[in-house]
Amino acid sequence: FAAQRHVLTYMEDAVSQLLENREDISQYGIARFFTEYFNSVRQGTHILFREFSFVQATPHNRASFLRTFWRCFRTVGKNGGKYSSICCYLLTAQEYHCLLQLLCPDFPMELTQKAARIVLMDDAMDCLMSFSDFLFAFQIQFYYSEFLESVAAIYQDLLAGKNPNTVIVPTSSSGQHRQRQPPNDCNPLEGVEASLFYQCLESLCDRSKYSCPPSALVKEMLSSVQRMTFYGFLMALAKDQGINRALGALPDKGDLFLDPAMDQEIEKLVAQVSGLSVSGPASSSADTANIPARNSPRINSPWKPLHHRRKMDAESEGSNEETDSSEN
Repeated sequence: FAAQRHVLTYMEDAVSQLLENREDISQYGIARFFTEYFNSVRQGTHILFREFSFVQATPHNRASFLRTFWRCFRTVGKNGGKYSSICCYLLTAQEYHCLLQLLCPDFPMELTQKAARIVLMDDAMDCLMSFSDFLFAFQIQFYYSEFLESVAAIYQDLLAGKNPNTVIVPTSSSGQHRQRQPPNDCNPLEGVEASLFYQCLESLCDRSKYSCPPSALVKEMLSSVQRMTFYGFLMALAKDQGINRALGALPDKGDLFLDPAMDQEIEKLVAQVSGLSVSGPASSSADTANIPARNSPRINSPWKPLHHRRKMDAESEGSNEETDSSEN
C-alpha cells in the first residue's frame, strides 16, 4: 500500500521541507507542519508553485496538477456568458505554456508542444486552440507521458514491419523524452493494423510500471477500426470520456466550465473586496485612515511561502537600513 500510494515520496518531501524551513516551523510545531502538509497532499494543493520534478513524481501529483490547471484557468474557455461553452478564447501553444508556468515555473515547453501536436496534428504550432481541446490533449500527454513514449516506439516498429516482443520502458524524465517522429498521419491509408497494435499495447499495459489507460477502453477504441495512425490514436485517447472518467482529474467535457465550489469562493472574495471599497460620498481621507484593517484568510502552506516570506523580510530590513543611513 505504501509503495502504491508513494508514501515514501511524500515523507521524503515533507522532511526536506521541514529542514529547509525549520526556523519558521519551530514557531508553531512540527506536528502542525506535518498535519498541514498531508492535508495539502489530500486536497491536491501541494503541487502549487513546485518544481516540475515534484509535480510529475507521482500519479496523484499529476492528477492534482491537471485539476488545479483546470480550476485556475477554466474561465479562459468562457467568453460571452457566465457558463457559455459556445464562444471561447483561442490561444497558441506558447500562451498555454505561459499559463502552465504560472503554476510550475520550470514546466518544460516540450510537453506543451506534444500536447498541442495532438490537437493540431501537422498544422503549424502557432495555430490557435480552444481551452477544452488543449486541456484534454494535455491531460493524456502529461498523465500518460511514459506510456505514450513506449507507444511511439511500438508504432515505429510496426511501421517498419517488426513485431515488438519487449516493452520499451523510458529511462529519462517526462520533460526530456526524445522527439517522436511518426510519419504523416494525413493519409487515411497510412497507419498500422489496429488488432496487432492493440496486442502490443495490451502487453505494454500488463507489464509497464507506469500509468496506462484501461486496456478494456483501449481495446474498445481500436476494435472499431481496421487501421490506426499514431496521432489518430492520441486524439482518440484525448476524446474518450471513459478514459477521462477513469483518470478522475477532470469533469466531463459538458461540465468543463462548471465548478460551483470554486465559484462560491470567488464570490466570497469579490464580496470582501467590494465591502472594502465601499465608502460614503462624504468620507474624507482622515475617516478612511481610521478604518480598521481586515485580515484576509490565508491558505495554510507550511513550506514555500514561509521561505519566500523570510526572504522578503530580510530584503525589507535591508531596505530600511539603507533608508535610515541616508536620513542620517
